[in-house]
Amino acid sequence: MSTANPAALSFRSAVEADVSELVALVESAYRGDASRGGWTTEADHLEGQRTDAEGVRQIIDAADSTLVVVERADEIVACCQLEHRGDHAYFGMFAVRPGLQGAGLGKEILAEAERRARDAWGAKEMRMTVVNVREELIAYYVRRGYRRTGELSPFPYGDERFGVPLRDDLAFELLVKSL
Repeated sequence: MSTANPAALSFRSAVEADVSELVALVESAYRGDASRGGWTTEADHLEGQRTDAEGVRQIIDAADSTLVVVERADEIVACCQLEHRGDHAYFGMFAVRPGLQGAGLGKEILAEAERRARDAWGAKEMRMTVVNVREELIAYYVRRGYRRTGELSPFPYGDERFGVPLRDDLAFELLVKSL
């Protein structure tokens, strides 16, 4: 079965019972040796955690925000955060199980997130921030219509809730796409 088959995926909002599984998914996609099974790993740039149960709960509980759970055959395979911010939406905490990356699943989920932001909130654009040294990941989003703005915000050095940096030149770059 192709991972890019739209009929194979279902989308829903996360609930409290999903928290531990979502933390494990996000960690596996970005940190440690497990993340090296996919191409979205940040393990060469950051150690420590990517998120924790409290961070996931905050997204689930926040007004104008949803953590979208993506399932296939009743198994969580991906997630992403959508936040309504006036005329635009913010896209974050995007994680696809490492063994499923590179097969078109991410492209399909991103398109669904954009559709939801446009249809549910009337968002005119989607915004996200990506660690500036993640050129391959930035290129992925550029291929999907996102534009590099060159606008950087500082990485939260010293706040281990976001990881332990392995280099001193990290920042977040704002990417934007008109919806």
